[in-house]
Amino acid sequence: MKRYTDQELLDLLNSLESDRVERKESFKGDVPKKARQAICAFANDLPNHNEPGVLFIGAKDNGEPSGLQVTDQLLLSLTDMKTDGNILPLPVLSVEKRILNNAEMAVIIVLPSDMPPVRFEGRTWIRTGPRRSIANEQEERILNERRRFKFLPFDLHPVVTATTNDLSRVFFEEEYLPKAFAPDILAANGRSYEERLSACRMIVSPDDPTPTVTGILTLGRNPQHFLPGARIQFLRIQGKNWGDKVVDEQRIDGHLQRQLDALDQKLLSHNRVSVDILSSPTEVRHYRYPLGALQQLTRNALMHRSYEGTNSPVMVYWFDDRIEIINAGGPFGRVTPETFGKPGYADYRNPSIAEAMKNLGFVQRYGVGIQTAQEELSVSGNPPAEFILDNGSVLCKVYQREDDLSQSLKYVQITGQVTPQTKLGPELGPESGPESIERRVLMALQKGDFSKSQIASAIGQASVSGKLNARVREMLAGGLIAYTLPDKPNSRLQKYRITEKGRITLEKAQ
Repeated sequence: MKRYTDQELLDLLNSLESDRVERKESFKGDVPKKARQAICAFANDLPNHNEPGVLFIGAKDNGEPSGLQVTDQLLLSLTDMKTDGNILPLPVLSVEKRILNNAEMAVIIVLPSDMPPVRFEGRTWIRTGPRRSIANEQEERILNERRRFKFLPFDLHPVVTATTNDLSRVFFEEEYLPKAFAPDILAANGRSYEERLSACRMIVSPDDPTPTVTGILTLGRNPQHFLPGARIQFLRIQGKNWGDKVVDEQRIDGHLQRQLDALDQKLLSHNRVSVDILSSPTEVRHYRYPLGALQQLTRNALMHRSYEGTNSPVMVYWFDDRIEIINAGGPFGRVTPETFGKPGYADYRNPSIAEAMKNLGFVQRYGVGIQTAQEELSVSGNPPAEFILDNGSVLCKVYQREDDLSQSLKYVQITGQVTPQTKLGPELGPESGPESIERRVLMALQKGDFSKSQIASAIGQASVSGKLNARVREMLAGGLIAYTLPDKPNSRLQKYRITEKGRITLEKAQ
């Protein structure tokens, strides 16, 4: 990225009519939101300048300094706009402190995107002259067409043998779109089915409705017909060596959401609960592995794996003392073996797949998956995950707690008597009273919208029990949770979300 000289920045700062420049006096109030809108507009580059846009923080509308002090914390907050997941696809930008007109300013330089349209919170922002606004249908069509002539990553390549009949329209319209776009944008939508697919990068364009790799993986009825290696291979090996007995095996196919949902069920079914009643006045329960860490690492493997030139699946092999997660494709772009997993170093082999996973709720924030997993492992008492890298693959090893109590005899207090218990599976889960179920359901839905089976998995049940069914009905009636598809309560795509009342209730209970 070009580094502008002080004089070049001053010329832009004083160019009051330029559509490549915005100025903000501070980074308070509604400025963080407006700054993200500006970044989105600069990345879309509707006027097709093919030059960066510049956002000055610490400048008045007339270009004069506002007297802002540019601190390290401010620079970190500005940099966070790139990776907080609200702007998709991720913008390319730089942030630095500069001295202009004898005053401190933070300067954000945003490159035009290779993959427009870029959206902030589901809206496509553009800038022409002094006007910043949401793109209309014609303007979005221009951005979509421009993308065809840019250098494209593999996940936007067309799958030439596929047609839109190979994509699930029901899943796209009832599940994906409501998560990808703001409600007011969907309500005002007059675009055709093909135009909406194109806007989400699921097909090449409205005029060429050939599904992309992202479209097949996200919406495909049978993605493995076109991409045989786009699946997960799960093995439970009884022992510590590769040659030991396999006691459970599953080939996990389908589109991304189906694969990840099925893998979550498989991980939970093998993740035993240990109970300690000796080290504290009340019993302490923990899983051998924190589920959140396993989800971060397995989703990271699907997002960053190479789908090009390989038929190798993502492999999840569960041994007695560890789990190994293997994906095709080594470090990519600016990520090297030396910077792998370090804060501030991120690159995306599959940016549109990453965007789809974010929209589906499998990614909360970009660039922090490995750090988050390591933190969860540390809190749970597990050793840190180990990564072995080469040019063609990444191997992640997650180790069991060294002091796992499930390897020894435990005692559980039941109705006033002490009963020996050799193991306790997830199906026995923590407390089963109605208040406990309610609290755990609310805690699960804080992380995203879940189906009833996903809720059961999240709270440690092997399947949807009668108690859970009854409690969900009561929570719906009480306004603690709500349907994601309120007009279709019996839809097979129905999920549940936490309401504001539910959040308040949970806060009071914690």
